[in-house]
Amino acid sequence: MAKRRAVITGIGPITCIGIGRDAFWRGLRAEKSGVRTISSFDTSQFNAHCAGEIPEWVPEEYFPPHRLKRLDRYAQFAVASAKMALDDAGISYSRDIPQDRVGVSFGTALGGISNAEQDHARFLKKGTRGVNPTLAVQVFGGSAHSNIAIEFGFRGVGTTNSNSCASGTVSVGEALRYIRDDFADVIVAGGAEAPLSPLTFGAFAIIKSMSQWTGDPSVACRPFDLERDGFVMGEGAASLIVEELEHARKRGAHIYAEVLGYSLNNDAFHMTSPLPSGESSRRAMREALADAQLAPQQIDYINAHASSTQLNDSCETAAIKEVFGAHAPRIPVSGTKAYTAHALGATGAIEAVISALAIERGWVPPTLNRHHPDPACDLDVVPDHGRDAELNYVLSNSFGFGGINACVILGRVSD
Repeated sequence: MAKRRAVITGIGPITCIGIGRDAFWRGLRAEKSGVRTISSFDTSQFNAHCAGEIPEWVPEEYFPPHRLKRLDRYAQFAVASAKMALDDAGISYSRDIPQDRVGVSFGTALGGISNAEQDHARFLKKGTRGVNPTLAVQVFGGSAHSNIAIEFGFRGVGTTNSNSCASGTVSVGEALRYIRDDFADVIVAGGAEAPLSPLTFGAFAIIKSMSQWTGDPSVACRPFDLERDGFVMGEGAASLIVEELEHARKRGAHIYAEVLGYSLNNDAFHMTSPLPSGESSRRAMREALADAQLAPQQIDYINAHASSTQLNDSCETAAIKEVFGAHAPRIPVSGTKAYTAHALGATGAIEAVISALAIERGWVPPTLNRHHPDPACDLDVVPDHGRDAELNYVLSNSFGFGGINACVILGRVSD
């Protein structure tokens, strides 16, 4: 029996450079960062002040008042991005006609923690009378896939993983498994994050993992740059419709790319620092290649994790050079977090969208803000400006806190 294949037929990004497929693509082609000085709360007590904030998000444009009472910002991003992707794919949905063969695989690092933080402040002032009555069902991470399933009537497999910064990539990889193993014909895969509130932001500032840049905020995130000084937090979401190939072909769906390979492992070393030897990240890339049945020299582009921290970028560079050998200098490797900031558990899904669009539209996005080349990051990092290129196979890396390493490989659909 032939192995079931999984393809991407719809995308729905919500980011600081654009909301929706077309606006997001325009944001990528503009080659400008969406990072700005935080406006939603006072950052004067912290050593970090920039983020990938989305001040233009207007939830009333997406939800009626009675739904908004039950959806915090995190869940709003999840459900709205899922709807964008479903509509892009042309997948029918109805709460009144539930579907057993459509499922949801989502990811988040922090879930509804920021909303809980705000409600806690009200609790201290007014007691339980000041707390949102639906807080209990908003704060848990699983509210993402649960609300998507409820909104659209999807009774298939449902899960929200919380694998830190790798969560979005894990959601896409697990969707591949669900399709292959015949759990579903369609999976809404993706990630969502809304971490921009004082305590949550401050917790990362305390451990000095974020950029302390005080100049032009658009330059705060500097992947592969010699002077990079930490990641820049972001918010947002992205959903991808991952669909069984023949199911997609029968309904004449547009196909962006095929999901070919997936891997997941752990450094078992440290909560915030990567394993210095790079052994686990190398194994993750090799196992994704093996799952996709590809040789290293077949990869045409790598969307790197490239978090703009000193250790991550140099360790990832070394791992790529080890895995790809003589082919490594010829592979374009860009870090796109300089565009969108690091939306934690949503980032892997956002970067999967970027990878799918890169394949479909034949364009490699650049690494913005790489002004000072780092000898420890001596790859072709596509500085400043993107390139037209025919891409057949793309690797996307996500290496998260807790030592979590996840990789997915996308490809152009072949018969």
